Amino acid sequence: MRGGFAVLLVALACPLLLGLVLNPPSTSAGAPADVGGLKPVAAFGSIKDASQRSVALFKEAGLVIQHPRCVNCHPAGNRPLQGDDMHLHVQLVVRGEDNLGSTAMRCFTCHREKNFEPGRVPGHPLWHLAPIEMAWEGKSLGEICEQIKDPKRNGGKSLAEIVTHMAEDTLVGWGWAPGGGRTPVPGTQREFGELINAWADSGAVCPGA
Repeated sequence: MRGGFAVLLVALACPLLLGLVLNPPSTSAGAPADVGGLKPVAAFGSIKDASQRSVALFKEAGLVIQHPRCVNCHPAGNRPLQGDDMHLHVQLVVRGEDNLGSTAMRCFTCHREKNFEPGRVPGHPLWHLAPIEMAWEGKSLGEICEQIKDPKRNGGKSLAEIVTHMAEDTLVGWGWAPGGGRTPVPGTQREFGELINAWADSGAVCPGA
């Protein structure tokens, strides 16, 4: 009992170790599930109406956008989400004023420059929550689409900058290599970027709510 209590005390003081306690590595985690690919842009060429093609392209890109790997970092509340079931972050952390955690528990305290596989702790140099204005949790794909296009809710980005962000941002790219036995988003970031670019070129039309 004393030994277990001591481990718990240390774990509470060190969130990285707490990750090991709550998410112990095991062979049962295994490799992430095969989530398949994304349809290429060429697959939508037969849709002659540009608006309908634009909607279809965004719906395909939505397989990434609405995936737990993305929505977990775009929560509607002040706590990040975890897992494919999108439960609240096990360790009690909050958004903070700059989306990097509270003063006493910054995101980078645990989330380092890369994934920490022994503890199944994800990592990236820019790990943070999306601003609350960019919350996707609980929203339809059409609502997310309108939000993505709105400079007042997308960090002041133009449509061209949104395309670049989706296609090249390395934190977005983490979704394809999440480690820890997590299910990655489908396809590749290049395929995703091509879909978003084609959606923008075809009028950036959003699906209905």
